Amino acid sequence: MYIPPLFEESRVEVLHRLIRSHSLGTLVTLSASGMEANHIPFHLAPEPVPFGTLQGHMARANPAWKNIHPEIESLIIFHGPDGYVSPSWYPTAKENGKGVPTWNYAVVHAYGQLRIIDDAAWVREQSRSLTVQQESALDSPWSVADAPPDFIERLTGSIVGIELTITRLLGKWKISQNQPEPNRNGVLQGLRARGTHRALELAESMEKFFGK
Repeated sequence: MYIPPLFEESRVEVLHRLIRSHSLGTLVTLSASGMEANHIPFHLAPEPVPFGTLQGHMARANPAWKNIHPEIESLIIFHGPDGYVSPSWYPTAKENGKGVPTWNYAVVHAYGQLRIIDDAAWVREQSRSLTVQQESALDSPWSVADAPPDFIERLTGSIVGIELTITRLLGKWKISQNQPEPNRNGVLQGLRARGTHRALELAESMEKFFGK
């Protein structure tokens, strides 16, 4: 991933926060038939430091888990807030006409060797951890224990576990750092005016980054 220094984000706590808030990762692997991509929700475990471990599962019927080469590095991509930025939002462009459309976004790339874990007990615990992580924000959290045990056992048998110990963690936050403050404020106003969930999420991410 091309990361100009101005857009680089290397703080592990910030990268972890994006992973936890946007847990659906794009798992990119190399198989005998070429590159494969699967979209999988991941639970982030903090150990080992500094980057932690990503744990998930995929359907047993998915041939991808059988075709993975564990000795080859895999990549998991997590997409944070993103959105279109109009040059009409820049005060400077209104003055001199110098402005072009762009796209603001935050993204994290996690690299490491992928391990397949075909173990029912591990898969049950991974599923429980992922569920707790996602349900914690709800008023009435659902628990795996709420479902009949035989039902859970049957479903557990239909999935296999995957785990990636992160060896490289890269972050790119392209959120108007290359613009003067009046233009950044204009972007925030433009996003708020759009009012969509996507636009407001991007505006909130920019506000946190710039301390507004």
